[in-house]
Amino acid sequence: MASPGVQGGGALSTRGGGGSGVRRMKWSLELSLGNTRTRDRQGGQGDVVYPIGYSEKPVPDTSIQETDKNLVEKRCWDVALGPLKQIPMNLFIMYMSGNTISIFPIMMVCMMAWRPIQALMSMSATFKLLESSSQQWLQGLVYLVGNLLGSALAIYKCQSMGLLPTHSSDWLAFIEPPQRMEIMGGGMVL
Repeated sequence: MASPGVQGGGALSTRGGGGSGVRRMKWSLELSLGNTRTRDRQGGQGDVVYPIGYSEKPVPDTSIQETDKNLVEKRCWDVALGPLKQIPMNLFIMYMSGNTISIFPIMMVCMMAWRPIQALMSMSATFKLLESSSQQWLQGLVYLVGNLLGSALAIYKCQSMGLLPTHSSDWLAFIEPPQRMEIMGGGMVL
């Protein structure tokens, strides 16, 4: 009794001993017999059995290579514009932290100053990422300018908080600090 679903070449063994006298398991597959359906399709080319839709000659696909180049360019521009994209966020953080000297504004200033310095120290690694681009020098320049603007924002914040020594009284003990001309308190001039 043959198992259902078997056509032509490959023979499944039967249960029991009815047949050739060799006892086999129920679902063993005999691969030594060729598959006649695939041989007919290939015109009897020997033992080589090709799957449906197989072609021996390679098909070049240039659209994938163009897409890869576009993706590399886009990724390189994303890396180059990263520091410039952080500037609006840093401006908002500068506004929200205020000009008082406390732990939160000091931490914000330290982070705003440290990120561009760290990025400038690792410029060689960034330029290695940009080597695959055709506009690597322009992208490197944009990356450098973005980091320098980030550093300038941190320095401006330090100056507005009074942390930078910009007056001569900050350096010399015998010079009096400048007096404030006007003091505001509660929305009224005092």
